[in-house]
Amino acid sequence: MIKKRKIDHPMDEITKADIMIEALPYMQAYRDKTILIKFGGSAMDDPELVKSLMRDIVVMEALGLNPVVVHGGGKAITKAMAEAGLEAKFVNGLRVTTKEAINIVERTLSAQINPDLVEMMRSAGGKAVGIPGTNVFVGEKITERDEEGNPVDIGMVGRVISCLLSRVEEALSLQLTPVISPLARELGTNHSLNVNADLAAAALARELKPVKLIFISDVPGLLGDPADPTTLIQSINRKEAMELMGDGTISGGMIPKVKSAVDALNAGVRKVHFIDGRVQHSLLLEIFTPEGIGTEIVREQR
Repeated sequence: MIKKRKIDHPMDEITKADIMIEALPYMQAYRDKTILIKFGGSAMDDPELVKSLMRDIVVMEALGLNPVVVHGGGKAITKAMAEAGLEAKFVNGLRVTTKEAINIVERTLSAQINPDLVEMMRSAGGKAVGIPGTNVFVGEKITERDEEGNPVDIGMVGRVISCLLSRVEEALSLQLTPVISPLARELGTNHSLNVNADLAAAALARELKPVKLIFISDVPGLLGDPADPTTLIQSINRKEAMELMGDGTISGGMIPKVKSAVDALNAGVRKVHFIDGRVQHSLLLEIFTPEGIGTEIVREQR
């Protein structure tokens, strides 16, 4: 029996084909290349957007790219701590993490968020494996300072001093997408340390050297005027990024992100992107279209 399909809007079909043709050079350029994706914060608040993002990563897999994911989990951790009767406290944007709290952080990341993300990818037909950050990141404890410059003990919080790439590289060799939590193993003690996910992703990028490091958050990208979303900066180089931090255009929570981006570029990463996870398919739009959707920071101006 001959099956017939009525096309009500043939131009829609042509447009879809045009989009695929436009994306072809990017598919070819990034095939077999590693792209490191960090997402967290408010970008994780909407379960449907998270599922959509996981499907988009599966699309990347299917097109022959090698995605690596580092995720956050701040709000889920805050909720779990509240349920345990612990108040969330922050110093300079870093969560104060007591010995009691680190157990909650590790349990929330490793037993809840990480396996949920892996299952979302598998449900979409992808091949993912969860890897505890303690199997990847080696860290050391850090001390912050208050407004008067006095040292403040923030507990089991650390920075990454090196990365163990064997589990990540093994997963990629098996065509699995590594999904990694932002926890480090303290050098010398083997204690777990809570690590800022942006900084963990940047540290991994410095050693893994992907072609792209993509930060997915709840802002459109870098803005010429932080109060005006229409002033999106599409592309700048690392020198210009440092100048924007110096004159105050880039401020607040974006400073550590941009500093870590520049560090990654200095270490050999080709491009760093900042995109808005609240926009449907923003990841695919940034990778596979000439205009992109957020801000890219490159080593040198083209």
